[in-house]
Amino acid sequence: MKDLKKIRDEIDEIDRQIVALYEERMQRTTEVAEYKISVGRQVLDRKREKEKLELVKGQAKEENRFGVGELFEQIMAMSRKRQYQLLRQHGQRPELGFQEVDELPFHTQRIVYQGTEGAYSQLAMKAYFGDDVQGYHVDTWRDAMEAIQEGKADYAVLPIENSSAGIVGENFDLMLEYDNYIVAEQTIKIEHALLGLPDTEISDIRTVYSHPQALMQSVDFLDGHKEWERVPVENTAVAAQMVVREQKKEWAAIASEVTAGIYGLKILKDNINYSDENSTRFIIVGGRRLRLKGAGKVSICFEVSHESGSLYRMLSHFMFNSLNMVKIESRPIKDKSFEYRFFVDLDGDLGSGALQNALKGLMEEALYVKVLGNY
Repeated sequence: MKDLKKIRDEIDEIDRQIVALYEERMQRTTEVAEYKISVGRQVLDRKREKEKLELVKGQAKEENRFGVGELFEQIMAMSRKRQYQLLRQHGQRPELGFQEVDELPFHTQRIVYQGTEGAYSQLAMKAYFGDDVQGYHVDTWRDAMEAIQEGKADYAVLPIENSSAGIVGENFDLMLEYDNYIVAEQTIKIEHALLGLPDTEISDIRTVYSHPQALMQSVDFLDGHKEWERVPVENTAVAAQMVVREQKKEWAAIASEVTAGIYGLKILKDNINYSDENSTRFIIVGGRRLRLKGAGKVSICFEVSHESGSLYRMLSHFMFNSLNMVKIESRPIKDKSFEYRFFVDLDGDLGSGALQNALKGLMEEALYVKVLGNY
C-alpha cells in the first residue's frame, strides 16, 4: 500500500497538469471567441456541446462517465462565460434600453396606489415621494399597472414582499404582464393595530376584517381569540372603512394607527403583529426604462428548460462574474403544470461589465429573460 503523502504528492502533480491544460484550453476559447466575433456567430452551440459530451464520456471508463460528463459540461460552461466577456470587450453588449437619470421625471405629477386612504401603500408613497405628493388610489394592483400603461399616473406603488408573510406573488406576475419597470423601492415598518368604533371594547368583538397578509401577520394575537371570525378584504384601510360605514360594535379592523386617526377609530390593541421586525418592501414602478444614478440593485426574471441542472447553469453566470445574488423567488408559469420562472435580485448596476457579461450569457442561454429594473 502506498504512503498517503506519496499519493497526495502524485495528486498534486496531476492537478498541476490539469491547471496547465485548462489554461491552454481557455486560450483556445479566446481564439474561438475571436473567430465568432469576426463572423457574427453566437456563443452557444448546443449541437456541438451535446456531441462533445457524448464523445468524452465514451472515452472514459464506465464508472467515470458521469463524472467526466459533468466535468466537461462545466469546462464548456466556463469557456462560454469567457467568450461572453470577450464579446462585451469588443462592444457586443446586451441591448437593455435603460436610461440613466439624476432624478425621476414626472409628466402627470400623480402617483397611484392600491387600496384607499390610510393604506400601507399610501404610507410607502409618502415615505418615498414626500407628504405633498399628488396620489390617488385604485381598487386593485392591476388597476395601478393599467394607470401607468395608460399614462394616467407617472408611477405606481406596489407591495412586493413582507419580512414575515413573504412575497406578494400577484405583483411579481404583473411585472411580466405589463411593460412597466421598477425605478425605486421603499421599505416601511408594519405596525398593525386592532381598530374599533369609539365605544367598542375588545369584549364586544365578534368579527375581524383585514387584508389576508395582515391577518397572517397578526395570527399569534388572533389565535388568542378563537371565537372571532376572520374575514379577508382587499386592503387594511378598506377594512377600517367597513367598520365606520356599518357602525357595528362587534366588528373590528386590523390596520395601521395612522388609519385609526384618518377614520376616527379607537385603537383597541396596538402592535399586534407577531414580529417586532415586521416590514414590507414596496416597489415604485413606472412605464419607462429608467435607472437613477447610483442605483445598486438589479431585478431580473428568467425561464429555463424543464430539465436537470438548468437553473444551476443560469445562476452560474452570476457566480462566474462575482455578482452577489440577494434574493431568488419562483412563480408558476401559466399553462405549464409544475414549471416555474425565477425572479432574482442582484447587487450592482447595469453599467457594470460584470452584470453585462452575466446578462449576455443569460439572454443567450435562457428561454426568456426580462430585466425588471435597476434601482
